[in-house]
Amino acid sequence: MVQFIPHLWFQASLKEVLALYQRAFPETQLLYENTLDGTPSGTVSMAGLILANLELRFLASPAPFQLNPSFSLLVACQGTTEVDHLTQLLGEDGQVLMPLGSYPFSPRYSWVVDRFGLSWQVMDFSGRETSQRLIPTLMYTSQAAGHCEEAIRHYVHLAGSSISHVDRYGLLAEPNRPMDIRHLGFQLGDMVMAAMDSSAPHDFTFSEAASLIVEVDSQEELDYWWDNLSSDPEAERCGWLKDAYGVSWQIVPRRLGQLMGSPDEEARSRVRDAFLAMKKFNIAELEKAALG
Repeated sequence: MVQFIPHLWFQASLKEVLALYQRAFPETQLLYENTLDGTPSGTVSMAGLILANLELRFLASPAPFQLNPSFSLLVACQGTTEVDHLTQLLGEDGQVLMPLGSYPFSPRYSWVVDRFGLSWQVMDFSGRETSQRLIPTLMYTSQAAGHCEEAIRHYVHLAGSSISHVDRYGLLAEPNRPMDIRHLGFQLGDMVMAAMDSSAPHDFTFSEAASLIVEVDSQEELDYWWDNLSSDPEAERCGWLKDAYGVSWQIVPRRLGQLMGSPDEEARSRVRDAFLAMKKFNIAELEKAALG
């Protein structure tokens, strides 16, 4: 079964990042927390968690790229009290992109950037049904603006998933273009997501700091996703790629996690050295490295 998991790269203490999000969402479940030595970025801290009801992967180490509002997490709140509380907590020592208030699409909403750089859209969802409390949201800006629908239709076609709704800008939406995407809801596997175009002037676009993991079981599945998404050979490394719209993806065999969880430290080191030398992962070669 193919699984889709958002991956976020922080340039801060992972313990501090986790502490804030666990305060905001007390029901958070930590799946693992460990470190990996010998990477091009040195020693990196990693964690897997279920935040609210969304599985996420975190990594922390110095990097030449940063999180920005092209990727955000929309929080579906049940009531204005929760919106106000999370806006205050997540926005503390951060930045306000859209102030807390009433908007045509929600009676209570804010868009804030937390002190670690992650963007949050906090919205009153009272009376609306949603299967997911946190909804990863992609914003297509700069050269990608206007290509949101094209991109999402490509993704859902590959995943055999669906688009739930499409809301377009009207004639008086400058600087946005009429018929571009104001909001689009879709699914990748079991994960609910959203996307939008923005033709407004922005100093950011998609970066490696926010990527989407595609976790697969076989080399055939891995090859399928890699071959249908990768659009920039220069961006291919260690299972990472960039698509034609600038979005970063990681195509990862589930077997890699099992091999890196081995109690044999030398086997783990051999697997690490093997995958760090790869662009597209080769499961057979990873298995061979584990055996020595």
